[in-house]
Amino acid sequence: MARRALRKLDPTLDLSHHYRDIDSLPRPLDQAALFRRVQPLEVEVGSGKGLFIAGAARANPEHNFLGIELAVKYARYAAARLARQGSENAVLVGGDALLLFREWFPEASLAAVHVYFPDPWWKKRHKKRRVLTEPFLRDVERTLAAGGSMHFWTDVEEYYQSTLELIAATVKLAGPLPVAERPAEHDLDYRTHFERRTRKSGEAVYRAEFRKPL
Repeated sequence: MARRALRKLDPTLDLSHHYRDIDSLPRPLDQAALFRRVQPLEVEVGSGKGLFIAGAARANPEHNFLGIELAVKYARYAAARLARQGSENAVLVGGDALLLFREWFPEASLAAVHVYFPDPWWKKRHKKRRVLTEPFLRDVERTLAAGGSMHFWTDVEEYYQSTLELIAATVKLAGPLPVAERPAEHDLDYRTHFERRTRKSGEAVYRAEFRKPL
């Protein structure tokens, strides 16, 4: 699905706490420097407009949330959503998630990784650009703490099935664990904007959770 045009951001909104360029991050990642407190850290790969990270940060104040979005204008838009709701436990990073996992995250430092509706890169010659590749999955396994989870949702069955096969062949994460679909109570009661659009159009959403063994 094509992304819709973004509304203009309020130029007076202070994003200094909620938005960071990848090159400005401390390496290795320092939670205290980003969030002013150290808590279990969850990472979303491809935050889009920020519906998931905003809802998760609001519902789970005892966790920190780091969203990563390659498109800077979307990263700043999602950061503005966090700033408006005053979420001190969430930060958006504009940059390459694969690079961040490879070079910034220490071993066993993450409580959860969320990958929702990644770009399927339909053409065969482009599939190597998919985010869920063997090197990335190895970095997920390395950076997850024992008992930590990876959540993967897509509306593309081929992507879902091929990813399950890749995970089974590449890493030692337990799963796939089934994830039940629940009815949405209102228009914003979806994890992401893509989930809302997909479910409202009557299309299937394929969901799985994987866990790093204790």
